[in-house]
Amino acid sequence: MSDEMHEAHDDVTPVTHGIARRDALKAMAAAAMVPMLPEPAAAAPVTATPRAPLPMLDEASQVKRKGPRGTPSDPVLQVAKADWPNKLQGRELATLSALCDMIIPADAKSPAASTVGAPAYINEWASRPGGETSLVRVRGGLAWLDRESNARFGTRFHLATNAQRTAICDDICYLPKAKPVHQFAAQFFDTIRDQTATAFYTTPQGWKDLGYIGNVAMPTFKGPNAEIRKQIGVE
Repeated sequence: MSDEMHEAHDDVTPVTHGIARRDALKAMAAAAMVPMLPEPAAAAPVTATPRAPLPMLDEASQVKRKGPRGTPSDPVLQVAKADWPNKLQGRELATLSALCDMIIPADAKSPAASTVGAPAYINEWASRPGGETSLVRVRGGLAWLDRESNARFGTRFHLATNAQRTAICDDICYLPKAKPVHQFAAQFFDTIRDQTATAFYTTPQGWKDLGYIGNVAMPTFKGPNAEIRKQIGVE
């Protein structure tokens, strides 16, 4: 190919950024010459325009409002209230309740997760404004549980036996070891496990299960026992 053809080709062939290579070289050359140009005369100083102060937030009037203060991410916590509709339906909530109780079942110390409102919390969280991705994952995962339970045992997840539900959960409860066909369901399970724990352990029943006593005066504090101190390397 001749030099003329090379030059013609350069002029019309775009590079990755959408301009011709020759145009890019011209721009680089122009940039290199900028320091060589004479400096313009000093501009007249610009007088700063005073800015009006921002209006003070009237907290008293804000507290009287019911619901978020402008956006869901900036609520008035004294009167916090979710003012968006919950989107999970009764059929989905039945499946979700069964899954929450598989994650945190009732025992001698505390009730099951569904008893303290974990499904309602997850419904509110997944339905929040801007939470479309979460809602898709939750709804898709709940549908997957019912389909999987029907395929294996001929019944919906919440109607299956505890052993049957356990068999399904064992396949999706640990994402790094989940089979490729179960990857989405394992991601869904991770989400529900996190949200179930958040819902449960922020209730008085959850605090009691943890042994958390809150801001209570103690006459003495003995600290962790010798076994714990040894485990954390301070003894």
